[in-house]
Amino acid sequence: MTTTTQQRVALVTGAARGIGAATAARLAADGHRVAVLDLSREAGGETVAAIEAAGGTALAVGCDVSDTDAVRAAVAEVAERLGPPQVLVNNAGVLRDNLLFKMSEADWDTVLNVHLRGAFLMSRACQAHMVEAGFGRIVNLSSSSALGNRGQANYAAAKAGLQGFTKTLAIELGKFGVTVNAVAPGFIATDMTSATADRVGVPFDEFQRAAAEQIPVRRVGQPADVAHAIAFFASEAAGFVSGQVLYVAGGPLD
Repeated sequence: MTTTTQQRVALVTGAARGIGAATAARLAADGHRVAVLDLSREAGGETVAAIEAAGGTALAVGCDVSDTDAVRAAVAEVAERLGPPQVLVNNAGVLRDNLLFKMSEADWDTVLNVHLRGAFLMSRACQAHMVEAGFGRIVNLSSSSALGNRGQANYAAAKAGLQGFTKTLAIELGKFGVTVNAVAPGFIATDMTSATADRVGVPFDEFQRAAAEQIPVRRVGQPADVAHAIAFFASEAAGFVSGQVLYVAGGPLD
C-alpha cells in the first residue's frame, strides 16, 4: 500500500448497500479515505461502520445525485472533511422496470436522472479537484442491460448512455491525468435483482439458479466481483487504461 494511495479520497455514490457498499469497503481496504454517498447520511451509516471497524476511514454524506445543488454541497463537504476527491465511482442507480407501453414518463425520467444526470453532475463536480491534482479516476457503472433487456427501456438507455459518456470523458480528461472507465455487471445478486425477481413473480433463489444456468462460469455474480474490477480501474496501475467498458458477467458479451 503506497503512501500516495493512503492520501487519496474516493467518493462512491449509492454506497449504502450492494455493489456500492462492496466497492467502498474494497477501496478503503486499498488505503483510500472513502466518502459514502447515498440519499441520506443515515443510509450510509452501516457501510461507514464496517469500514471503520476494519481500520479504514469513511464519511457518510447524504446526496440526491440528480440535484445540482445537492451534488455541489456534497462534494464540497467531502473535500473539506476528507480531502479533495481523486477517485469517483458513479454507482447510484434505481429501477423502474416496465414494458414500453406501460412505462410512464416519471419512470423514464427517474431512471435517466439518477443514472445519467447523476453521473454527469458528480463527474463535473469532482473533475475540478482531479485536474488540479493532476490525477483522477472516474469509474461509471454501466450494465449488460446496455445491450438491451426486455422491460428495461429506460435502464438500458441510461446504461448505454453511460458508455458513451465514459468514452467522451476519457478523451476530454486524459491530458489532465484523469482516466475514465466503465464496469458493466451482468447478473449480480443484489437488492435490485431481487426486486426484478419480485416483479416477474419468481422466488429469488429460483431466479438466481435460472440465471446461473445461462452464465458460462455457472454462478451469478456477487457485489465483491464488481468491486474488484472497479478497484483496478481506480488504481495507479490502470493509468494507461481509459475509455474502456469491462463486462463483469461471468462470460463474453457483445
